[in-house]
Amino acid sequence: MKVIKILGTGCMKCEKLEQSARKAAEEMGIEFTIEKVKDLNKIMDYGVMMTPALVVDDEVKSVGKILDPDEIKKYLK
Repeated sequence: MKVIKILGTGCMKCEKLEQSARKAAEEMGIEFTIEKVKDLNKIMDYGVMMTPALVVDDEVKSVGKILDPDEIKKYLK
């Protein structure tokens, strides 16, 4: 099972990234969970200074960008 984390304070960009990640995982038919990380200290623990950030299986994949589902799919493979 893939663990997808959206790092951010809950802003509109964070919500869009979450929607894209959910759509990508559903289209790929993989088992996944999505966690929202809003605590700034926990976000900084990942070395992330800009949000939103995408983390897959505890590995930072994208920072400061809203990715579309097709871009996210390559990180879920």
